[in-house]
Amino acid sequence: MHSRTAIRALTLSLVTAFSAAQAGTVSVVTAFPKELTEAYKKAFESRNPGIKIEILNKNTTASIAYIKELPPGQRPDVMWASAPDAFEVLARDKLLQAAPEVKNPQAPAKIGNYPINDPENLYYGQALAGYGLMWNTRYMQANKVPAPKEWADLIKPEYFGHVSISSPSRSGTTHLTVETILQGEGWEKGWAQILQIAGNCAAVTDRSFAVPDGVNNGQYGVGIVIDFFGLAGKYSGYPVEFHYPSVTAVVPANIALVAGGKNNDEAKKFISFTLSREGQELLFDPKISRLPILPNASFGNKVPAGYPDAHEIAKRAKVQFDSHVSSDRYQVVVSLFDQMVTFRLKDLQAATKAIHDAERKLKAKPNAQAADLIKQARSFAYSPLVSDSMIKDQQFLELFRKNKKDVAVAKQLTGLEDLWSSKSKANYEKARDLANQAAALIK
Repeated sequence: MHSRTAIRALTLSLVTAFSAAQAGTVSVVTAFPKELTEAYKKAFESRNPGIKIEILNKNTTASIAYIKELPPGQRPDVMWASAPDAFEVLARDKLLQAAPEVKNPQAPAKIGNYPINDPENLYYGQALAGYGLMWNTRYMQANKVPAPKEWADLIKPEYFGHVSISSPSRSGTTHLTVETILQGEGWEKGWAQILQIAGNCAAVTDRSFAVPDGVNNGQYGVGIVIDFFGLAGKYSGYPVEFHYPSVTAVVPANIALVAGGKNNDEAKKFISFTLSREGQELLFDPKISRLPILPNASFGNKVPAGYPDAHEIAKRAKVQFDSHVSSDRYQVVVSLFDQMVTFRLKDLQAATKAIHDAERKLKAKPNAQAADLIKQARSFAYSPLVSDSMIKDQQFLELFRKNKKDVAVAKQLTGLEDLWSSKSKANYEKARDLANQAAALIK
């Protein structure tokens, strides 16, 4: 009898212990690299022995979909990502929960003109990020390619085959970079620049970290990256440099409490830790190399020599990033990039090479007819398939916000994307043919 009682007591204690363990687990969905998440997990768990951090690594687009698909009570507890427009999307769908008590009162209200925290307290700036260019110094020297300073440098023929970028549909940070160029240059001029850069690319990777990894190891010469990728490579000892172009933006990388998560109280503790001075100091780790929300001056001698000051960069930046504009057209931008670039890269590369070759011959021997053909080729290759007026049409944008599980919506979107894909292919073939005709005229 005593033994049965003892077994029951033991069973009960084990169940209780298991439940407590479950209750003390905070699930965090994030696209951040392991070097960052492990550092925060280790530091937080050592100070909070009763709470475990579970990292769910997903790209930003997949993170949004994951949260949307799960019912309340089964969702992850925390969303942590670089893309402010992703949080706009989640906030619009009422999938975030306000937690004003987690904020660090020492944090500035803004970075440039951009609020660090959401006015409704639905998400909070945890780090700051800018977008720019990283390059491998040995690769560039060996291939006699100059170090780029501006996005516009990457459209030049000497960069053909030396550049890499990830797909914005798979990388929230790349989407922000693309959107920054679009906001800085305007829709049509911005797309013309993006398409010319993409035409010079050796690869469009399916994960954002594949770009800095490729630059660090010399696979690619130049990578279009969020700043911490470039800085982490540099401060970890790779032969790389990083530069902010003038058309850049500095915006918060955010963290938020998910509505309908399992463990709100423990999640709030984790968020609060990431925003604390101690949590902010972790950002200076060479493997992480992110910009804190707190000014560099507040950390004294903890700041590495030559470390960028986000607030100074923001003063020089030419783009005042508008996250509302970005979130409104998010799906259009990522879909258009995929149909015009990701899935048509070889066609775009071929058109771009033909244009470069024809322009090289034209420079050596001017020819008015050839110049006109090259101009036509450029128009076919580097014009977006969505016009400036269409991207401002709310009815058009609304189509991309609708539930894709709706058969009629899915059919309409698939039809539109198929049209973009086939139109892109035809345009690139036409551009290549026109450029080849131009080259043939120049004897």
